[in-house]
Amino acid sequence: MAAPVVDADYLKEIDKARRDLRALISSRNCAPIMLRLAWHDAGTYDAKTKTGGPNGSIRNDEEFSHGCNNGLKKAIDWCEEVKTKHQKITYADLYQLAGVVAVEVTGGPTIDFVPGRKDSKVSTKEGRLPDAKQGPPHLRDIFYRMGLTDKDIVALSGAHTLGRAHPERSGFDGPWTKEPLKFDNSYFQLLLEEESEGLLKLPTDKALVEDPAFRPYVELYAKDEDAFLGDYAASHKKLSELGFNPVGPKPVTQSSILAQSAVGVVVAAAVVVFSFLYEARKQLK
Repeated sequence: MAAPVVDADYLKEIDKARRDLRALISSRNCAPIMLRLAWHDAGTYDAKTKTGGPNGSIRNDEEFSHGCNNGLKKAIDWCEEVKTKHQKITYADLYQLAGVVAVEVTGGPTIDFVPGRKDSKVSTKEGRLPDAKQGPPHLRDIFYRMGLTDKDIVALSGAHTLGRAHPERSGFDGPWTKEPLKFDNSYFQLLLEEESEGLLKLPTDKALVEDPAFRPYVELYAKDEDAFLGDYAASHKKLSELGFNPVGPKPVTQSSILAQSAVGVVVAAAVVVFSFLYEARKQLK
């Protein structure tokens, strides 16, 4: 499918959908599953083949029926309530916007959202998303395939501050933190505690503490919440834009600033010269 035309009308619909999502997520306390939906739609990306990614394909029967997507049909249906009001918006944009709003309404960082993703009816085969029963090599295989880094792996894992595991979905049961609807750095603090009574620690969670490259980030985020929130926002944006090249104004660079400054100097000099000549001509009359 073609990419949407991101004009003023499209941006207005995005703003309206954002408000509707905020109301829906707040009223139903469904931030964790909305964030999971956004992640699972984006997390199928393969940087080498440029397949998968945040393209709305998780709505396809084939894909939401994958074992790793158990329970997500509920989130897809809730998003459909918003989609019916804002037909112009692509599913790909809607699902990623839902993830951004889910983080924000639970007290997390503001994540820069750029619309324009196109929808796809092509689903990838199962097996591209993380398996919670695995360790560091598996995590790296999955996230490196997407084009992400060790830092991204740890920062994104911090989203386990939200929600809980459900046995019918993952085979595990229980929350990761004491306040599963509050986005903060408590996940990392609890990871470093030898005993977190009643709280979940999956093999992939333990891997973050046991791996020598992951652990320094865990320790940093446990003591510095601002560092975590900033890095999380950056990593979430990367995940939500895998394979997506936003169309927009050219970024402001140092060279462009210098070029603009040079033009300004030339214009200012021209004004001075013109003023001098004008005054000189007046005196000659």
